[in-house]
Amino acid sequence: MDTKTLKKYFNEMYADNGAVREIYKRYGHWLKNLPDGTLARRNAEAELLFRRLGITFAVYGETVEAERLIPFDIVPRIFGASEWQRLELGLKQRVRALNAFLHDIYHDQEIIKAGIISAHQVLNNTQYRPEMKGVDLPNQVYAHIAGIDLVRIAENDFYVLEDNLRTPSGVSYMLENRKTMMRLFPELFVKHAIEPVEHYPQMLLNTLREAAPPNVAYPVIVVMTPGSYNSAYFEHAYLASQMGVELVEGQDLFVHQQKVYMHTTEGPQQVHVIYRRVDDDFIDPRVFRPDSTLGVPGLMAAYCSGNVALANGVGTGVADDKSTYLFVPDMIRFYLGEAPLLSNVPTWRLSEPDDLSYVLAHLPELVIKEVQGSGGYGMLIGPTSSKAEIEAYRLRILAEPAKFIAQPTLALSSCPTLVESGVAPRHVDLRPFVLSGKDVRIAPGGLTRVALTEGSLVVNSSQGGGTKDTWVLEN
Repeated sequence: MDTKTLKKYFNEMYADNGAVREIYKRYGHWLKNLPDGTLARRNAEAELLFRRLGITFAVYGETVEAERLIPFDIVPRIFGASEWQRLELGLKQRVRALNAFLHDIYHDQEIIKAGIISAHQVLNNTQYRPEMKGVDLPNQVYAHIAGIDLVRIAENDFYVLEDNLRTPSGVSYMLENRKTMMRLFPELFVKHAIEPVEHYPQMLLNTLREAAPPNVAYPVIVVMTPGSYNSAYFEHAYLASQMGVELVEGQDLFVHQQKVYMHTTEGPQQVHVIYRRVDDDFIDPRVFRPDSTLGVPGLMAAYCSGNVALANGVGTGVADDKSTYLFVPDMIRFYLGEAPLLSNVPTWRLSEPDDLSYVLAHLPELVIKEVQGSGGYGMLIGPTSSKAEIEAYRLRILAEPAKFIAQPTLALSSCPTLVESGVAPRHVDLRPFVLSGKDVRIAPGGLTRVALTEGSLVVNSSQGGGTKDTWVLEN
C-alpha cells in the first residue's frame, strides 16, 4: 500500500463517473423510484422496532444516558458473490493461522525457536497465560469465535485492521439488522438473491458442540455473562435464547471434583461447554484476580483437566494484541506454507526506536492505538485532533512507547447512508464472524459499522457509529 495515496475515498455504490456500480444497480433503480419520505418513515419504524427489542449498548464512563439505542442505517451495504468468496478464503486462512499460533505458543513454541517472533513479544505479553502451557484443547482451537475487522481502500483492495479473538461482539446486531430489513423492505428481498445469515446461531451451536470434551455425546452448553451492566449484555441474552441454551452468571455455576455444574431447580447439572463473555482476568478468582465476583472458583482446574471447554479459550488475547498483529502474515507463511490472501495495514511499532522517531515526527498524519485498546477508546486520530490533543498524546507515548502502535490514516470506503439531508456517503468497515471447530465457517457478510458523522473515520458504536445490514449476493 502506498500510504501517500490514501486520501481518495472509494465509493462502493458509485463509480468516479457517477454511474451506479453493477452490484448496486437493482438497488439503485429501486432507490431512485422510491416516493419521497419513504426512507424517513421506514427509518422511524426501524427505530421503534429496536426500542421494543431493547437493542442497546452501554457506554462506559458516562452517567447520563449510559444505555443507548444502537444506531441502525436502513441503506444496505452490498457485496458481490465473487468478491465475498475472495474475502472468505482470506479470512479462513487468517483464523487457521492464528489458532495454529496459539496452540504453538502454549506447546512447543516453534515460531519463537525459528526467530520469527521474539520470546519477549509473546511471553512478556500481559495476555499470555502461563497456566495454559501444555493444555490440549479439542481440535487445537483457541479462538472459536473471531471477529476480523476489515477496511476497504479500493474495488478489490481490502486490509485487515485488527483481529478480535477474546470476546468479539456485534453478531446480534448483524442478525437483528437483517430481520429488520426483511420486515421493512420485503420487496427488496424479492428483487435480490441474498445469502442468508439467520442460520448463524445454529452454526455457533454446532461450533460449541464440537468444542466439547471427547466422548460427550450430548454436551450441555451455557452462555456465561458478566451481568446486565455489561455493554454487550443484550447480545449475551440474545445468543443464549437463539441457541436454546441457558444464560448464566458466575454465581450460577460451581466446581466439584474438577467438573463444572449449574444450579437448576432439579438439582446440579454438569456443564460441558461455556461460551464465556467474561475476560480471562475475572473467570476464576483462585487463579487470576482474587477480587473477582464474576467468575467461578476452580474453573481453571476443570478446564485444564479437560472436563469443560471454554470458548473462546483462555490466553487468546496474546494473538489479538495490536503489536502481535504485525506478525500474522508471517504466521500464515510459517504454519500454513501459504502467501497471505489478506494484507495488514502498514503499522509502526513504537517499541522500535526508528518507528518511534518516525511516528513522533508525523503524529498529525497518523492514527495511534493502544496495543491492548478496544472499542475506539484511547486512540489518537492525528488529522482530526487539535494541537493540544496531539501534544498530550505525545507525552503518553514518550512515557511508555511499547504500549502503542501507529498506522496511516486510511481512506475507508464509503457507502450510501441515510442522514438528515437525505442519502449521502459515509465511511464503513466490516466485521465478519469466523467460527472454528472441526471446520472453519463464516456467516456471509458480517456486521458493517458506519461512521454517521460526515468526514468521520471512527465507526465504533461507543464513539457514535452505527450499523448496517450487509448483503452478499448469491450470484
